[in-house]
Amino acid sequence: MSKNINPPVWVSQNFLTGGRTISRLISKTSINESDHIVEIGPGKGHITQALLIHSKKVSAIEIDKNLYRKLQVKFDTSLQLKLYNQDFLKWNLPTTAPYKVFANIPFSHTTAIIKRLTESKNPPTDAWLIMEKGAAKRFMGIPCENLRSLMLKPLFDMNIIYHFRREDFHPMPKVDVVMVHLKQKATRDISLSQWKIYCNFITSALGNSGLTRIFTKKQLSRACRDAGLSDITSAEILYIQWLCLFRCYDIYVKRK
Repeated sequence: MSKNINPPVWVSQNFLTGGRTISRLISKTSINESDHIVEIGPGKGHITQALLIHSKKVSAIEIDKNLYRKLQVKFDTSLQLKLYNQDFLKWNLPTTAPYKVFANIPFSHTTAIIKRLTESKNPPTDAWLIMEKGAAKRFMGIPCENLRSLMLKPLFDMNIIYHFRREDFHPMPKVDVVMVHLKQKATRDISLSQWKIYCNFITSALGNSGLTRIFTKKQLSRACRDAGLSDITSAEILYIQWLCLFRCYDIYVKRK
């Protein structure tokens, strides 16, 4: 076989096929018969089948043409399912109507998928994503807050709600896998009008600029006092303290 020929997309996927495990996962969600569910990468359709039982409508986006064709045959009589042979990162999310997401996502695209979902104009009310445990912890800010966690937390709450055995997948992954629940906050911690300012502040604070270049010495001392900080080492700053530092920045620096 020529080394220049790319393997099919499904070669890099870890499929979850156990009916009992899938049913257990669905039972941990709030999915009901009135919901529109978006499934990213349905693969062989095992999760899709369960979603169709518990929801009103499923939109499944599969990038692999061979898997897409097999899904068409498997679900040819289903009126609840809409299949798309597209790259999810280019697929148009629902623009106004509420929806939820359930997906066993490709680990190599975790960051792009979460960014696509959480930063869209109409993000999902809830998302249950199967992903690498290490990636989940980074998005949750464990062991310390980082750029991705600080961009996510103003908009969503995120928790690990299920730990898989590696044997649950075929082929078996080389990493620990979990299912996380992303729930959209009823009220954003950062308003839409302040979002760009917040993003620039966090990017600068965690980048080369650092807090000492954003604030004057006097401003930083006051901001740390307001945030309850005795040390400005970013690894030790909690999310709630980052919010306080941003609000101090908005008052003492940005509005001057």
